Amino acid sequence: MLLEALTLQLGYNATLVAIGAMLLGIAAGVTGTFLFLRKRALVSDAISHATLPGVGLAFIVMVWFGMDGRSLIGLLIGSALSAWVGLLCVQWLSNRTRLSEDSAIGAVLSVFFGAGVVLLTVIQGMSAGRQAGLDSLLLGSTAGMLLSDAILIAVGGALVLALTLLLRRPMSLVAFDSDYAAASGLSVARIDLATMGLVLAVTVVGLKIVGLILIVALLIIPPVTARFWTERTERVWLIAGALGGLSGYVGAAISASAPALPTGPIIVLVAFALFVLSLLFSPARGVLSSVLTHLQYRRRVHRRQGLLALAQGQPIYEGYTLRLLQREGLARADGVATEEGQARAAKALLDEKRWEILRGLQAHEATAARYDGLTNLETILTKDQLRDLDTRIAAPREVTP
Repeated sequence: MLLEALTLQLGYNATLVAIGAMLLGIAAGVTGTFLFLRKRALVSDAISHATLPGVGLAFIVMVWFGMDGRSLIGLLIGSALSAWVGLLCVQWLSNRTRLSEDSAIGAVLSVFFGAGVVLLTVIQGMSAGRQAGLDSLLLGSTAGMLLSDAILIAVGGALVLALTLLLRRPMSLVAFDSDYAAASGLSVARIDLATMGLVLAVTVVGLKIVGLILIVALLIIPPVTARFWTERTERVWLIAGALGGLSGYVGAAISASAPALPTGPIIVLVAFALFVLSLLFSPARGVLSSVLTHLQYRRRVHRRQGLLALAQGQPIYEGYTLRLLQREGLARADGVATEEGQARAAKALLDEKRWEILRGLQAHEATAARYDGLTNLETILTKDQLRDLDTRIAAPREVTP
C-alpha cells in the first residue's frame, strides 16, 4: 500500500494531499533557509503558536454568523490575523523595550498559546458549530480533508514558494550582511517583515497538514540539513527546498497508506531521518567524514614521525607507529627500515630540511606559514624553487689546507 501511495495511486484526494504536502515542504524549506541564515529561527515558533487564538476566534465568529465553524479558509484567515498580531508584538517588545528578542518570543509564544487553549476549551462547551476535530490543527491531520482543502493548501504552498523565489536575493543579502544591504539602499526592516510574512504564510498554509506545533520543524530542519551538503547560499535554499518537498511527499504518502498515523509527525520524522543521514554521511561536515579525516590525519602524522625516526637511526617506541610502518612495508618487526622504507625516510628527512631552510627565507614567508610537517613541498613550490632549496642544503664546504 505504501508503494501505491508513493506512486500516487491511492485516489484523487490522497494525490492532492501528497502534492500539496510536497509544495508546502518545498516552500517551508526555501523560506526557512532565510530565517535560519538570519539567525531568527525562534521567531517561527512564536508565529506558529500565535495562530491558535485566531483559530478559536475564527471558529466562534463563523458559528456566530451561522456558518460552518470548521471552514478551512475561515480558520486560515483567523490564524493569519492572530499570527500577524503576535509577530507585531514580538517586534514591538524587541524594539521598544529592554527585552531581548528571545525573551519577547518566549512571552508572546506562551501568552498566545495559552489564550488559544482557553478558547478551544470554551469551544468544546459550545452546543453548535461541529467543533469536534478542531484540535487536530495542533498536530495536523489529513483525515477527512476535503478536495477544496487540498487544492487550497497546494495553491497556497505554490504561491508562497513563488514569492520566496522572487525575494530571495534581497533576503540573502540581509541575512548575510544587513549593514551592507542598508548601505545599498535596501530597507532591512521591510525585508525582515517580508521574510516574517512568508514564514507566517507557510505556517498558516501548513496548519491542516503539519499542525501549528510541528510546522516549526518543517521550517528549520530542511535548511539545517542542507548546510551539511554545501557552503553556498544559492545551493542551501535549493537543497533545503528539495529536502522539505521530499519530507512532505514521503510523509504524506506514509500517512495515506496508514490512516491511523498522524500526518504532521510523520512528515517531521521523515525530515528528521534525512537530517540524521546527512549528519552521519555528508562528505564535508558529516560525523563519518570527520572521523575518517581524523584517522587519516593521525595516520599521516605517525607515518611522518616514524620515517623521520628511521632516517635518523632512532628507535620507534610508539606501537601504533611501528605497526603502521610494518603494515605499509616500510619497516620490519624489529624496527629496521626496509629498502622502500629507507627511500621514504630519506625523502621525509629531505623535506624536513627544505622546510627548515624555507622558514628562514623572507621571500617565502607566506609559503612557510603553511608548514604542518605533512605537506609535500612539490605541491607548493616550482621545480626551480625546489632546486634552489636543494642547492642551499648541499652548499659547498670550506676547504682547509
